[in-house]
Amino acid sequence: MDAHQHHEELVKGIFEQLKDIFDSSEQAVYLYLDDVHKVCNKKFASLLGYKSPDEWSKKEISFTDLFVDEKSQRDLVSAYQNAMEKSIGSTINVTWKRKDGKQVKTTVILVPISYHGHMFALHFISEMR
Repeated sequence: MDAHQHHEELVKGIFEQLKDIFDSSEQAVYLYLDDVHKVCNKKFASLLGYKSPDEWSKKEISFTDLFVDEKSQRDLVSAYQNAMEKSIGSTINVTWKRKDGKQVKTTVILVPISYHGHMFALHFISEMR
């Protein structure tokens, strides 16, 4: 099994383990391993203007360039690095870029989780009203 297949198996496995959270959370939720290997719930896909989690997850270009407003990129990347390198969770404000070009201001809770020896970032997102 190559690395890509291995990462797909990891994302599938952890998603199945966390499926109840993805399905029942009142918040938008996504799990990130890398730009290609990620999964989200319907609420997050909808928040960004996608018809389904599958449509959102198939976008394989730079995550931050495609989904995150330029002014929020540094904060999100820094929180991600702290989670992966120091196992630190964070709460940050992030402005997302919707598929239609509009912006969505949110608060993001980012937590590191480990699954089969790999670190993932689990994100819970609440829209600012």
